[in-house]
Amino acid sequence: MQTLFVLFSLRSPYSMLCVRARLCMYCLICSRCLLVLLCIVSYVVAAFWFYWTTLVYMINIYYNLIINIRFSFSCTFLGLGFLGSLLQENRITDTTAAEARRGKDIQGIPWDRLSISREKYRQTRLEQYKNYENIPQSGEMSEKECKVTDKGGKYYDFWQNTRSVKSTILHFQLRNLVWSTSKHDVYLVSHYSIVHWSSLNSKRSEVLNVSGHVAPCEKHPGSLLEGFTHTQISTLAVRDNLLIAGGFQGELICKYLDRPGISFCTRTTYEDNAITNAVEIYEHPSGAVHFMASNNDSGIRDFDMETFQLSKHFSFPWPVNHTSLSPDGKQLVIVGDNPEGILVDSQTGKTITTLHGHLDYSFASAWHPDGHIFATGNQDKTCRVWDVRNLSKSVAVLKGNLGAIRSIRFTSDGQFMATAEPADFVHVYDAKHGFEKEQEIDFFGEISGVSFSPDTESLFIGVWDRTYGSLLQLNRRRNYMYLDCL
Repeated sequence: MQTLFVLFSLRSPYSMLCVRARLCMYCLICSRCLLVLLCIVSYVVAAFWFYWTTLVYMINIYYNLIINIRFSFSCTFLGLGFLGSLLQENRITDTTAAEARRGKDIQGIPWDRLSISREKYRQTRLEQYKNYENIPQSGEMSEKECKVTDKGGKYYDFWQNTRSVKSTILHFQLRNLVWSTSKHDVYLVSHYSIVHWSSLNSKRSEVLNVSGHVAPCEKHPGSLLEGFTHTQISTLAVRDNLLIAGGFQGELICKYLDRPGISFCTRTTYEDNAITNAVEIYEHPSGAVHFMASNNDSGIRDFDMETFQLSKHFSFPWPVNHTSLSPDGKQLVIVGDNPEGILVDSQTGKTITTLHGHLDYSFASAWHPDGHIFATGNQDKTCRVWDVRNLSKSVAVLKGNLGAIRSIRFTSDGQFMATAEPADFVHVYDAKHGFEKEQEIDFFGEISGVSFSPDTESLFIGVWDRTYGSLLQLNRRRNYMYLDCL
């Protein structure tokens, strides 16, 4: 009965009018609700994206922090303790070659006062150090191909270890932060500064500070006159009088060492994944100075420093971690987030051949001065040596002790090649005699970079550690070595 009354009421014109009015009001309310809902959803998505990117960034920072404190934790294991290390800070001094010959540890570590010997702790490090891999078990799977080398080489002798300059690392995979311009002069990254160290007069000077605001003092087309603030330096290159620093957000800061101020600033990309992974300065066949930047946005960019203009831009299927130009300027070795590297034409960017062999991502490459040989370093703990005359396979596979090969350098005369692991070991191979023999330089701490001086007389190694951070210098062994006092 009640149902019939409701149906009868709905049929009346007045009732229908009321229903329509209510429906219109409901539609208006619903449309407003939908609008509010869309606003809420948009806000939530934006907030999620902001917090997600922040989380990824913080994870990277915290990961690097963990790596930063790892060796300090190791000191605790040694019996020093972090607080004890800080208390001993003022008592840790530089080490000279003469002191090292008399038995002093080259890093000043007081092994005689510790509860563990250096040999025992080295064994512990070898057993417990965790190599970072993007592809699991790549280090173990690469061992069967590795060449057995004679480790009895003596090519560079320890000269001094200075704690007046302490190199630092911001990104745990990028280790090109030390550059030598002469046997006495070296540039390195120390926190938010780029510093110059002269081993001739033992003086440290700040070349560039990026903790605040930096901007170019010269006007060039394409230069960001507003500059950058609080730049996080991810990579560095110095050659002759030109210094290039790359940043986490795609920043490139160019400074001539013989001029005041900054000459040029630019940002390679505004993408989220914009980190500048590597920079190489070279002389173009025309005689002009160029530099090439490898970027995480999968591109490489070539800049002409005569005009301060972008001259070439090539894109690839994966992030580019390192690029090396052949001595004749015709070919590029490109490695990145892919086990296979590529050799490309430097003018067109077209692939010449693919490099098969590595099992993980690569972060280092370098050409031998003769232009026939080049090397690539990988997270599978190997350095592979290639010959452009036969690229069907690598001619040598050289194994690291602890982890990835993150930096490679050849001497200018082509006689030696240095490879740096993430920590503790730098290997110097006799490239002139087929990489059969090597010198293994053994110390403790993360490695920020290695660099031969242009005249091959010095080898500099940046050691990153809260307590024992320093700069190691080794000098080339000669038959006519002078006495230390001279």
